[in-house]
Amino acid sequence: MTATQEPRHRIVRADPREATVSPLELFFDLVFVFALTQVTAFLAEDPTFAQLGRGLVILAIIWWAWSGYAWLTSTVDPELLLPRLVMFGAMAAMLVMTLATPGAFTGDGVVWGLGYLAVRLLHAALFALAARGDVALSKAVLSLVGSLIPGAGLIIVASTVVDEGSARDLLWIAALVLDYGIVLGRGVGGWHVHAAHFAERFGLVLIIALGESIVAIGVGAEGIELSGQVILAGVLAVGIACVLWWLYFDVVAVVAEHRFVEATGLAQLKIARDSYALLHLPMIAGIVLFALGVKKVIGHTEDPLKDMPAVALCGGLALYLLAHVAFRLRNVGSVNVPRIVTAAACLALIPVATSAAGVVTLGLLLAVFAALTAFEVVRYAEARARIRAARVGR
Repeated sequence: MTATQEPRHRIVRADPREATVSPLELFFDLVFVFALTQVTAFLAEDPTFAQLGRGLVILAIIWWAWSGYAWLTSTVDPELLLPRLVMFGAMAAMLVMTLATPGAFTGDGVVWGLGYLAVRLLHAALFALAARGDVALSKAVLSLVGSLIPGAGLIIVASTVVDEGSARDLLWIAALVLDYGIVLGRGVGGWHVHAAHFAERFGLVLIIALGESIVAIGVGAEGIELSGQVILAGVLAVGIACVLWWLYFDVVAVVAEHRFVEATGLAQLKIARDSYALLHLPMIAGIVLFALGVKKVIGHTEDPLKDMPAVALCGGLALYLLAHVAFRLRNVGSVNVPRIVTAAACLALIPVATSAAGVVTLGLLLAVFAALTAFEVVRYAEARARIRAARVGR
């Protein structure tokens, strides 16, 4: 039976070679935007290193849920009735999670855990329907069920049985480890992925994260006098966000997508897992930490940053760059030394951020990133032109 002769009750994509990101997927991602905003607010409310760790755990769990739906919609046609309804339900459940994020480690942990359980159950249920008649995919879907119940269960237990403190934190970490470990430990055999769709989906979510960093500028400026320094800090922060966009989309994303599309079978699935589902997480985390630092700078442009926001601002940008280095190493097999040097420069600016005015720190960071971008454009001009021309020709 050909793809065009599939029974109408099947929800898999009729022709995965033609898959593109649908309006429903973009609509679904709007809830993820809110989730990133809430994580930034969670970190800003209590700027300590303990809170930083908790926020990163929350982000990693939310990311795992979101990336699971990227795998799902690479297999299932989201424009059909049943997938649409499931996606709407998942949006509502993720909204509940997001609303509970500020109190996830205190009084709202049960609500957060139940919302997460619903998101994952809907995901697994739709995947199970898509796997009918596909033995390998059916076996793979079992790993989803095996991870979601212990993961969400530990979060609920942490909020109902264990008092606030390190014990509760450890249960959240255990939930994170189980959620990732059970699925990753099984391997990627049996899953399906459409490379172009998958790469586009993750590129778009990176843009969403960058947009959240720009939102942080407006949130940080809320209720304060619009002075020249505030305007300058906002412009510098937008400049950094623009460079972050450039560093990913100018060449990196193009080369990675080409390698991804050209790969086949198990090799392609491993790229989907390693390069996108895993290595995009530190990129997103770096942008969220950058957004936190910007939010703190905008509110007090003349003051130095405290320790945790300084580490978030400079360290977040370093993390973003190091994730790019790992991304290139995984896909191309070479190391990007200029980006490692730039990441080291960002980390070296942490002491400056704790002693100089915040607007000065933003200016220095923009100068560092602008220098990196200029170097790469000049140094790799021929290769860059060839890569981008090949993309236009496809």
